[in-house]
Amino acid sequence: MTALAAILGLMVGSFINVVIHRLPKMMERSWMAECAELRGEPHPLAEKLTLAMPRSRCPHCGHGISAFENIPILSYLALRGRCSACRTRISPRYPIVEALSGLLSGYAIWRFGTSWAGMGALLFIWGMLTLSFIDFDTQLLPDSITLPLLWGGLLLNLDGTYADIKSAVVGAAAGYLSLWIVYWSFKLATGKEGMGHGDFKLLAAIGAWLGWQMLPLTILASSLVGALVGVGLIVYARHGRNIPIPFGPYLAAAGVIALFWGKTLTQHYLGLF
Repeated sequence: MTALAAILGLMVGSFINVVIHRLPKMMERSWMAECAELRGEPHPLAEKLTLAMPRSRCPHCGHGISAFENIPILSYLALRGRCSACRTRISPRYPIVEALSGLLSGYAIWRFGTSWAGMGALLFIWGMLTLSFIDFDTQLLPDSITLPLLWGGLLLNLDGTYADIKSAVVGAAAGYLSLWIVYWSFKLATGKEGMGHGDFKLLAAIGAWLGWQMLPLTILASSLVGALVGVGLIVYARHGRNIPIPFGPYLAAAGVIALFWGKTLTQHYLGLF
């Protein structure tokens, strides 16, 4: 079952790549259509774009991706990371996302088994991966992913899959409000927005899945990783101080850590005192 979950994770990882690329574009087109409607203008003409249509193709030459060219990781290796038609380099992100999805999916079933906890862990991991890369690219955390994750966590915990329902409800509320308070405190003090509202909803979703007890670990881990990466970008990559750094990927990574090892890490930390 672990091997089957890993294979499933690879295939879902391929679909996650599609969502990462297309969902922000679909959102932008929807916003443009809404703005045009409010102004009384005709909707802007554009090719129909959904998660299923049109068929995947090379963004450089328009070559349609065949089934042979769409096998997770193996196709990338066989093509040596280049389009078969125009030989343009394919981003290594595609096999990286597939590999992460496969490895984490296999580990989830190995850890939790073929139970509700195992099935839920797969959904949680896939959601976190998708949100991380979308936020990294666009600084957006779509409601169409964060809100279903939040409600899914509450429903799974009706039977105490990861936490009792009371802890899950408090976790959802505390996760949202904690970053909401940080946001407004920073804005009142500096006049600037320190984070987006999507971060509130993402931490609320993590709280709904894992309970309020995992929120301190999640916030601490995400803040430490975010600070280290941010300083590294500024010092070594000459990342401008005024250029925003997305916080969602660090929250998502901390959420996955808390899912697998949160209770163990918390027990070891409390044991030090």
